[in-house]
Amino acid sequence: MANESRPCPCDIGDRFDYGGRGQEVQVEHIKAYVCKPSASTDKAVIVIHDIFGWELPNTRYIADMLTTNGYIAICPDFFVGQGAWKPSNDWATFDEWAKTRNAGKIDKEVDVVLKYLRDQCGTKKIGVIGFCWGGAAVQHLMLKNPHLKAGVSLYGVIRRFDDKSNLLHPTLFIFGEKDDIIPLEQVTSLEQKLKQNCKVDYEVKIYPGQTHGFVHRKREDINPQDKPFIEEGRKDMINWLNKYL
Repeated sequence: MANESRPCPCDIGDRFDYGGRGQEVQVEHIKAYVCKPSASTDKAVIVIHDIFGWELPNTRYIADMLTTNGYIAICPDFFVGQGAWKPSNDWATFDEWAKTRNAGKIDKEVDVVLKYLRDQCGTKKIGVIGFCWGGAAVQHLMLKNPHLKAGVSLYGVIRRFDDKSNLLHPTLFIFGEKDDIIPLEQVTSLEQKLKQNCKVDYEVKIYPGQTHGFVHRKREDINPQDKPFIEEGRKDMINWLNKYL
């Protein structure tokens, strides 16, 4: 996401060579990646992609990880056909690009996805996770949408919603200590506001030495020193969903 003074150096990181175990479907006006567990379940998780879009293999890898933990996982194209950000794009154009992709204006698409999950998949308990741009979208939904049960915001850009902290549902916030895009003072400020205003369970967790995108954009085999934190972040995400769904 963009900073106030400069475009964000949002690095795509280690692009996973991963095909995915799910399938692509059309849900009304939205394309989506869906993966279902072998056993039937009434629990689902909406996975909200980062600026690199719904087709990024890394994000689908996390969706499939949710499925191995017993959830139906759906990763819709919340850019609705508008192109994802490409690493080759000029960062000077990022703010202009982001204007047409507002993480706080996805309610129509979320309603369509919720209807699909209830009507086509038989789900009753639905949570949401999101990365970067999607992490900001999770915070928006946790403030507004009554139909979701829990959320996990992974390095969601705080300043998009930093004046709002009265969450409706239990929310876990995951941040990296060395995130160039989200300064620690913003994280501290968020935590203070949550402490003052939030009536539901929440947790703000900072992972030592970690940079933006560490949970889904880093490969453990390439970054052995980060492996414990990558694994811990993923485990914390699953445990939060297990607790509240």
